[in-house]
Amino acid sequence: MNKKKFREEQDSIGKIDVPIDKYWGAQTQRSLMNFQIGSDLMPKEIIKAFAIQKKSAAISNLALNKIEEKIGNTILEVCDEIIEGKLFDHFPLSVWQTGSGTQTNMNLNEVLANRGNEILGKKIGKNQPIHPNDHCNLGQSSNDSFPTAMHIAIVIETNEKLLPVVNKFEKTLQKKEDEYSNIVKIGRTHLQDAVPLTLGQELSSFKEQIRKCKTRINLAIKEILSISQGATAVGTGLNTSEKFVMGFVRALQEITSYPFKSAENKFESISSHDSIVNFSGAICSLTTACYKIANDIRLLASGPRCGISELILPANEPGSSIMPGKVNPTQSEALIQVCIYLLGYNNSLSFAASQGHFQLNANKTLMAHIIIRSINLISDAIDSFEKNCLSGIRPNLKIIDENLKKSLMLVTALNPKLGYDKSAKIAKKAFDENLTLKQAAVKLGYVSDKEFDEFVNPINMTKNSSQ
Repeated sequence: MNKKKFREEQDSIGKIDVPIDKYWGAQTQRSLMNFQIGSDLMPKEIIKAFAIQKKSAAISNLALNKIEEKIGNTILEVCDEIIEGKLFDHFPLSVWQTGSGTQTNMNLNEVLANRGNEILGKKIGKNQPIHPNDHCNLGQSSNDSFPTAMHIAIVIETNEKLLPVVNKFEKTLQKKEDEYSNIVKIGRTHLQDAVPLTLGQELSSFKEQIRKCKTRINLAIKEILSISQGATAVGTGLNTSEKFVMGFVRALQEITSYPFKSAENKFESISSHDSIVNFSGAICSLTTACYKIANDIRLLASGPRCGISELILPANEPGSSIMPGKVNPTQSEALIQVCIYLLGYNNSLSFAASQGHFQLNANKTLMAHIIIRSINLISDAIDSFEKNCLSGIRPNLKIIDENLKKSLMLVTALNPKLGYDKSAKIAKKAFDENLTLKQAAVKLGYVSDKEFDEFVNPINMTKNSSQ
């Protein structure tokens, strides 16, 4: 080994060589060596949130005179560098590590200490002013710090990435609902023709699904605002204080502008993660809604000549390598694939949360990976679908009108006048003899031409009869 490329660091296990150009220390290096599993690294969103957690802790410790001002302010400076994304190359650890996130917590502590000592003009090594455990981890444990960072990341990513995308999705659906409110089309139940509705009414269902999903997410995120900081190892708060926690929460609120609060029961906050399960359920409801919307839209656009073809989708790219001129519903397919993937993620997270043993759930790194990836994937997929598909859909008025006129289920409007049995005979005769409903009804002698036109008016059928 070329010693010039490495420096020697030491922890309670012993000495180990660390790359000379990296700020991490011995515990991070051991994790790198011992957990060479896959390519999934701890999400940058978690690292940023962890830096916010460390900054809040340093502010509280400074206010309590637990650390020297020079040391505390230097830690704050490094925290800001991490939050700004300047040091992400120094956080190399796999998701697949200790389930408490201890090694990622120490990765933060070591980078804060080594980079901080460098800022203070000290050579990285032992016996330096800033110590990763004594200063950077003061009053903290991985067991309460990691879930706190998880909650911080969820709140930030939900409010700053997911909800803006969902709001835009809802607004576009509302715009389409209003725009197509007078286009009467045939409804479908059981994949068979049903009574009419307007295209606007059909899209209103999608909009309402998304609106309700947004409500669920906003309700679920309220629980995530409760943080476990102050629980330390098992929930008792050993080696910390209520004053530290109060200062921490105030600092966190100031840094993020979100109303975080201390969890009422610290034992529950580190041994179980039901609030994240609940939040994942809200994301799951959004996922299932998006699946249905994307699937319905691609079915309504099927064709263009041998399918339903009531919607025309934007032609973004050629659809086939062998069939010239083919255009496929690729945005629907992309969103649907993301939804299928995330439905499995929700199951994995729920199972991980159920496996907390005694005072600690040791599946935290998996849960952090799943929930952040879920937020990012569904946000990106919705954004792409809204921008590249939904905003550009157009009604195929000719096909919509043809399908409406051909439908046998318009006969339902005759029920109040003729009764179910006679109406059914009209529909059956029309189908068997390839007649229009009007022709069949007149042939049977149940109504005249004029009466049929008066009774069977598709636009009136889309309105509540009591209106």
